[in-house]
Amino acid sequence: MTRPTVRLRPKAEARAIRHGFPWVYADELVTDRRTQALTPGTLAVLEDSERRVLGLVTVNVGSKIIARMLDRDPEAEVDADWFAARLGRALALRERLFDQPFYRLVHAEADGLPGIVIDRFGEAAVIQPNAAWAEAHLPALEEALVRVTGVTTVVKNGTGRSRGLEGLPEETVVLRGGLSAPVPVPMNGATYMADLTGGQKTGLFYDQRPNHAFAARLCCGGSVLDVFTHVGGFALAALAGGAERALAVDASGPALALAEAGAKLAGLGERFETRQGDAFQVLEALGADGARFDLVICDPPAFAPAKPALEAGLRAYERLARLAAPLVAPGGYLVLCSCSHAADLAAFRNASARGIGRGGRRAQLIHTGFAGPDHPILPQLAESGYLKSLFFRLDG
Repeated sequence: MTRPTVRLRPKAEARAIRHGFPWVYADELVTDRRTQALTPGTLAVLEDSERRVLGLVTVNVGSKIIARMLDRDPEAEVDADWFAARLGRALALRERLFDQPFYRLVHAEADGLPGIVIDRFGEAAVIQPNAAWAEAHLPALEEALVRVTGVTTVVKNGTGRSRGLEGLPEETVVLRGGLSAPVPVPMNGATYMADLTGGQKTGLFYDQRPNHAFAARLCCGGSVLDVFTHVGGFALAALAGGAERALAVDASGPALALAEAGAKLAGLGERFETRQGDAFQVLEALGADGARFDLVICDPPAFAPAKPALEAGLRAYERLARLAAPLVAPGGYLVLCSCSHAADLAAFRNASARGIGRGGRRAQLIHTGFAGPDHPILPQLAESGYLKSLFFRLDG
């Protein structure tokens, strides 16, 4: 088969590519007229500056990540069989980890499928094709997904910042099967209601599963405040773990309605309360009222989704910690989370510690949590390890 060839600039780091780094940035590739004419998502053979072949890449000259490594074999045929091989490997890991089919099946580059996220919800799966090549090969991916997993419903969730950076439009559509209601998801003894077509991201955040479980160990018989709860997040896991009561806060009314439905389905409704509003304003109001909780969790969206937003994002994390710390009862626990890959662990931990201090409290850091094993990290790509959850015990 004849494919176009693209070439690294002389000063580009070919060694990193050879050692597993999956991206080529726009300033690292020769972008002559021929390369610039390539349709976004085109498959091409990547060479180093000495014309030595590095592998098969997908090219999008409109993206800062101009090329993504797909296969070391430059002649690989990217068809349903190619996808099935990678999906089969991903599925084998998840089936070893979980006894029920509710998990992240594909975590993009870490599972060998750059720019693709797939979450599984029993007999349904949600695909996020966040790169141009994934959009172009979506029919083959869908075919392979059904063949390998046996799911009967497939949803394409084409929303989010990543698609915008790739020049892709936003679109959510059911590709196969149908959905008549949110899907109940059992996790950590609780039940979460996932809206696969109208909710945030794919409908549920599986990445926090182990952190939900750790938090639930800290609040048996106590009270819980879960801020940025989405569809119940930490609060429902805490109630399932024996918490006496939980207040869940979110700006989204539909998300809170799903949280309430999950609480009722699991028999936790009488101990579960929700409050809709801006998180910072709710924290300030609770502080003014003198409210105290045995466990407080703040799990916000990414305040620093990219490096230009890092400084402002760290200020926001610090402010969140400052407002949340006074709400923790003496000897209680504060959990602060960040899904911003631009804010590394040290920067996030320092911002959180400053905020706790400014809130008039002293703290012990007792645990640092990360995403669950269905969100594997590609060692060469720091961005694949984005989630940090800090567990503090506060003094009196």
